[in-house]
Parts: sequence; structure tokens; C-alpha cells
Amino acid sequence: MKKFILIISFLIFTSANAGMSDKEKSKAWDCVGIYMANYFLPSGEKFEYGMKEKSISTVKVLKTYALEIGIPEKEWDTGVNKAVDKHYGSKYNEAKTEKCHSFVEALVPNGAERVKKVIQTLY
Repeated sequence: MKKFILIISFLIFTSANAGMSDKEKSKAWDCVGIYMANYFLPSGEKFEYGMKEKSISTVKVLKTYALEIGIPEKEWDTGVNKAVDKHYGSKYNEAKTEKCHSFVEALVPNGAERVKKVIQTLY
């Protein structure tokens, strides 16, 4: 009976993490680093305020989604911290940012709508 419970527990845990592959996690973390760099642009960098709103909102949507599919918060935060360290202080790169938007919209169910909803709650 204990073996049965262990097997079921393993299957539940494995299926919960199946929503995002290691490659997707890596790309998601990289995008979070890019978004955070966008939010904390160095002085003198040109930007639109809407871009900052979308960046910070997308970071929140990605974390929420990661937790929903069973990625442990500590694991997610560790990956985010590494990505932020990598990209912090970078100049705004519109092409990379747009690729991240497309990635998030494809990865997260209703990703674009979820980001818009978070943007609306910023005020």
C-alpha cells in the first residue's frame, strides 16, 4: 500500500511540473531578467511608460503561472535572481522584449489577457 501511495504521489508531482519544460523555464527566467532590466533602465535610456507597465506585469504573470503548474517558489525565485543579475543594467532591446512577449503569450494560457488584467490593477 505504501508503494502505491508513493507511486501516485510521484505521478501527481511529475504531472504538476509537466506544464513547463526545463528549456521553457530557462527562457521564462531569461525573459524575466529582460523585463526587470526594462523596468529598471539606466538613466538616459529612452522608454515608454507603457513598456515598463507591461514588463513588470508580465513578470507577475509568469511567476503566478509557474506556481499554478507546481514549480516550487524557491526554485522559481532562484532562477529569476540569476536572470536578473545577468540582465540588470542592460539597455532596452525592443527585439528581445517582443520575442519574450510572444513566448509568454504562447506559454501561458490566455497570457496576453492575463498581462492586460495585471496592468489594469497597477493603478
